[in-house]
Amino acid sequence: MNTLKNRVQLIGHVGQEPEIKNLEGGKKVVNLSLATNEVYYKENGDKVENTEWHRVSAWGKVADIIEKYVIKGKEIAIEGKLTTRSYDDKNGEKRYVTEIVASEVLLLGK
Repeated sequence: MNTLKNRVQLIGHVGQEPEIKNLEGGKKVVNLSLATNEVYYKENGDKVENTEWHRVSAWGKVADIIEKYVIKGKEIAIEGKLTTRSYDDKNGEKRYVTEIVASEVLLLGK
């Protein structure tokens, strides 16, 4: 159970073209948004669809795979960990970002 402490698995569709950044020292990071959908029915039978948007970042070989094969609309599965970071915006206010850092990606669909 120790490996389950901070683990996220999602299957969804990529909401926009992945953003690729090449950093100093040859490192690469890819950022993307991933939409997951949930469908349920109310007691009266009305169908309710709920979409959640998730921020995903990937480094190294996972970033290379995403850069090469993933486009907007592609269905993918990711596994990673949930992280929170902070930064100061242009007005000097502290902002917080929660995202999934992907350690694996699986290409689904066509």
